[in-house]
This record gives sequence, C-alpha cells and structure tokens, in this order.
Amino acid sequence: MLFLTKVPSSFCVLLKRSCSCPVIHGVRPYSPNAPATATSSGSPVSAVGKTPVELLKEKLNHGEIQPDPHQVRVTEALQVVYDSIKTYSPPKPSSGIGKWFSFGRAEKAVAAPKGLYIYGSVGGGKTMLMDMFYDCCAIDRKRRVHFNSFMTDVHAKIHDIKSKHVRDASNSKPQPFDPIKPVAELITQDSWMICFDEFQVTDIADAMILKRLFTYLFNNGVIVVATSNRAPDDLYKNGLQRSNFVPFIGVLKNHCNIVTLDSGVDYRTAALKGESKHYFDKSQGASDANASMDKLFKVLCSQENDMIRPKTFTHFGRNITFAKTCGQVLDSTFDELCDKPLGASDFLQIAQFFHTVLIRDIPQLNLKLKSQTRRFITLIDTLYDSRVRLVVSADVPYKYLFSNDAPDDMHTSDEHRMLMDDLKITKDSTDASSNIFTGEEEVFAFERTVSRLAEMQSAEYWTLWEKHR
Repeated sequence: MLFLTKVPSSFCVLLKRSCSCPVIHGVRPYSPNAPATATSSGSPVSAVGKTPVELLKEKLNHGEIQPDPHQVRVTEALQVVYDSIKTYSPPKPSSGIGKWFSFGRAEKAVAAPKGLYIYGSVGGGKTMLMDMFYDCCAIDRKRRVHFNSFMTDVHAKIHDIKSKHVRDASNSKPQPFDPIKPVAELITQDSWMICFDEFQVTDIADAMILKRLFTYLFNNGVIVVATSNRAPDDLYKNGLQRSNFVPFIGVLKNHCNIVTLDSGVDYRTAALKGESKHYFDKSQGASDANASMDKLFKVLCSQENDMIRPKTFTHFGRNITFAKTCGQVLDSTFDELCDKPLGASDFLQIAQFFHTVLIRDIPQLNLKLKSQTRRFITLIDTLYDSRVRLVVSADVPYKYLFSNDAPDDMHTSDEHRMLMDDLKITKDSTDASSNIFTGEEEVFAFERTVSRLAEMQSAEYWTLWEKHR
C-alpha cells in the first residue's frame, strides 16, 4: 500500500512494467517475518520434495526469515499433519443429482487424521507457515482459500442446488431437503484437504450453517488446516443467536488440534523499519494528495492497452459501476467501495479483474460507521489475499484509521434502530449487546487490517505481482 506525498523518480522505475496481464491468484505470499536488512541470494527456497520442518530450516539457513521458536513449534504441529496424510486418501464422493435427493440413508463417517487450527495475534507468521505446509503437500485434491471467499462460494452453491430441486406438487406432505449435504459433497469431490486463511465468523448466515456444513465435510474425510486471530471458543463472539453456533466449536475441536502462535511480534510492521515509505496525510495538504494520486494514475495508465473510461460489472444480477478505470487499474473512492451495499463476493470480482486499485479519501473510521468499516476490512482482506496492489490517500495515518471511541449517538442512530426493529430486538434484550451492534468484531478485526496495510506499503509487496505475473 502506498500513502503518497509525491512520486519520486525511483518509484517510477518500480512501476515500469507491462500491466496488461491478468492477476495471478493463489500465489503464496512472501514471508511476513523476512528481516528488513537481510535478503536471500537467488530464488526463494523451493518446497518441492521437502517436509514443512525441512523447508523452515532451509529458509532460516538462507536468511529468508528470522528464527522464532513459536514458529518452530507450529511447524512441528504442521509436520504431524503432513506425516499423517502421507498414506491417506479418502474415497471420492459419488456424483449424480439423484443421490442428493434421496433421504433416510445414514452414511458411515470416514476415519481421517486430525487437521490443525492455528490462532494468534496478527503478523506472527501464521499464513506463511500454513502456505509452506500447503506447498509441501504433494496432493492433487487440495485447496487454499480465504475463508470469506470459501463461504461466498458455499452460498452460491446452495443457491444453485436449491434451483435444481423440484418439489412434488402432487404431494401435500412436507418434503424436507437440506442443500448443505450436496454442497459438502461437491466441495469434497474437488478437495479433501482445505487450508483456510483468516478463519473468522461475523455473518449470521454463515454461523447458522457451519455446524452442518463442516460435519458433512469431516464425515466425508476432509482435513482442515486453518489460521485465525480468534481462539476457537471466541469465534462468533457475542454474535446474534450464538447459542445455535456453539455446537460447531465442538465439531471443530474434535477434528482439529489447536495450536497458538503468539510471539508478540508483528513482523509486517517490523519489516518496514528503515524502508522508504510513501505516506500522505490529507490533513497536511489535500490538494497535494490529489495531485500525487492523479500523477500515479497517469503513470499506470500509460502501461495499459486501454483508455480511461467507466466500467460496469454484472454480479448476481446487480450492476456495479466504477467511474474511472483503465485496463486493469481502478481509480476509486472510499465512498464508491465502502459506502455502497457491496460484500465479499463483489470485492472478489474487483480483485479478479484489477491488479492495482487506487482508493481516495479514506476518512477516519469509527464505531458509528460500522457498515463502512466492515466493508473496508473485508475489502483489504480480499485485496491482500489476491496480492492486488493498493494506493491510498487518507485523512489520517494508517495506524489511526480506526477510532474505537464510541460516539454519543451511536445507539440512537437510524441504522441501529432500524436493524433492531427488523430483528425484533429490544434495548434490554441479550441480543442488543451482540457484536453487530457494539462493533466489538470491527475493533478486533481492524488490528489485522492495520497490520496488512503496513505490509502493503512495502516495496516487496508492491513487486509481488511483477514476480508472479
């Protein structure tokens, strides 16, 4: 991420490349705890033919990462999973739509090795270690996915399955049909090992189906490895109707060993020490910020085989229009992206099409702007996971983009009251203190957002697309 005061000539050299190629998804991110003063000579260490422990040792020997006993302990836990799946291969679920609509047949659960759930504070290297494990596993049916993206795909599959289900109009009796089971079978056909990055539950629609979905997945023999900032017992903390979600936690613990990675160091921000950073605080001069953004956009456009024009995406039957794009470069504002009813699936469309996104005029966020803050957190997670390059102008430094001071009128806002009325929740009820109203989840998640924004400032992050395109 680049907060700009000006665009120096050295930065223009960094931008010099052909931008007409599509973004490459699924690339493994660079090590978040790579020392700022040490760089490895030659290419990064390859994972081919190595175990997770061997790969970690080789990266340490080559100076790609710094020694960290907490990371060693987590890698040893990943090694246990790696060893346990060497000779494991679950049966592939049988396909056929008729099988989905048969009832009353209990199927025996597949005996599978346990997976691993890794949680801890931001920037400690959880994603890096999971990606190393993923690269070491020579498995055809494996998948590495951000949890938001996974659940977006799940809901799309549910919609598709429901559209194919035809009720018998001549039968007046109840005709129960659970679309979760066929969705789980479709997922298992594609992957029996799934690595989830940023396992988090903030949406009630996700929370209500997770137990059934993952019970089916585990019964099908799926092995889960996940990273999260939340301990399992804290997932969906203070969420609406959390009592219906709690049984999922037991399912997760039964099928995954739990390990924490909490070294107390955020390697993303630590790696920025001594680096040249491009930051612009608009309070120091908004006109200079706009001029710098305009200049950079022109530089980027000169590398595109296109003209500056609006672009419209049609997604799930809705049109999403951006006023200013050029090829695979999007010049947008905070209001365009976060002050509209856009969600994770919409941001995925953006990440799949654009390799560089400019976001202008980000205000200081607070608990009164919970909806905009949620969207911004999801947007940054999506762009980061897809390694999309980000250029930003903002009202305050990135460390202060979120203020957790509760405004005096937060609980009397029209949005707050309307939501409580729709959910039939009174001020004195237990659900009135759920995180959807208090903003507790946003306060917690923004720490991750700040850490990722710090990494997205770095020259290494900016050049990732060039290295992997």
